[in-house]
Amino acid sequence: MRPNLFTATLLAWLASGTLVAADNALETWLQEPATIFEGDEVSPGDLIWQARPLIVFADSPFDPQFRTQMEFIEERIEVLVERDVIIITDTDRANPSEWRDNLRPRGFGLVVLDKDGRVILRKPAPWHMREVSRSIDKSTIRQQELLEQR
Repeated sequence: MRPNLFTATLLAWLASGTLVAADNALETWLQEPATIFEGDEVSPGDLIWQARPLIVFADSPFDPQFRTQMEFIEERIEVLVERDVIIITDTDRANPSEWRDNLRPRGFGLVVLDKDGRVILRKPAPWHMREVSRSIDKSTIRQQELLEQR
């Protein structure tokens, strides 16, 4: 892993407006589904039946596992967009978001919820998007979506 890739990516997101502080995160996500939100910008209740939250927790944005996970997401973000995934980060343990209070991660954690709010996946280490997408595709709700698309 290159040491400055995450920092460069974060700065690029900030410059492009992709990482935003949104008044209405759901509207922003619907317009730009590759947007990455911070935990305090999105309420879990606002996403029920709208999106699948993928939350990346860490105690610091400089945590190597957090950086690796964000690189994995960046490499295959289109896979998440296809599956109605909203990406949320929470790296401020001192100011816990509603996500952190509800899901209670310890250090680094990757959590994916289905559209009904159930946990689909919880991992203590970074995961490639191929495995994340497979976990999502196995959910009952995703199976119904795929049937309706046919």
